[in-house]
Amino acid sequence: MTVTATLSLTDGRFLARLAADAIHARLTSTRLTSTIAPDSPLQADGASFVTLERAGALRGCVGSLEPVQPLHRDVVRNAVQAMRDPRLPPVTGEDWPALDVKVSILSHPEPIAARSRDELLAALRPGVDGLILREDGRRATFLPSVWAKVSEPGQFVDALLRKGGWPAGEWPEELQALRYGSTEFHDKAPRDPIGP
Repeated sequence: MTVTATLSLTDGRFLARLAADAIHARLTSTRLTSTIAPDSPLQADGASFVTLERAGALRGCVGSLEPVQPLHRDVVRNAVQAMRDPRLPPVTGEDWPALDVKVSILSHPEPIAARSRDELLAALRPGVDGLILREDGRRATFLPSVWAKVSEPGQFVDALLRKGGWPAGEWPEELQALRYGSTEFHDKAPRDPIGP
């Protein structure tokens, strides 16, 4: 059984709040305090992504594709790392009042038997599948939520190829594709401003 199958709505909301609390603690140089029961499903190893947006604009997105630590720790780590996503300016206290926090809990990736771009397009489930492309240690992924912005499968795959540094529209011979699902939980703005 995957950790996503055992999470309740309460667990998911707690994780989203935990991610927001971790960001607030970092912005205010305070200590994050939270208690997780020893038998909680949040203690099981899990993979997560944390996405930060301000007024719909991406402010950071960092995550794990494989479960390597307890889920609650993975969420905290990714929340703090997303504040310093190297593609974007760091998240600051000015962002906090309008910062939306989304936690995506990932299912285990499964290979897609695709030997070409066309076979991959035929196998993809738009709006459902997260996609990983990998070859020789290089890897790129799009969460299922990216389908909301890039809904056409060919464009989705080409954008992911470009993200990974491969030519769009091509299919390197050793390229592998994997799919995964995700369950999303949100902790949305508005928030109280951080004091001076």
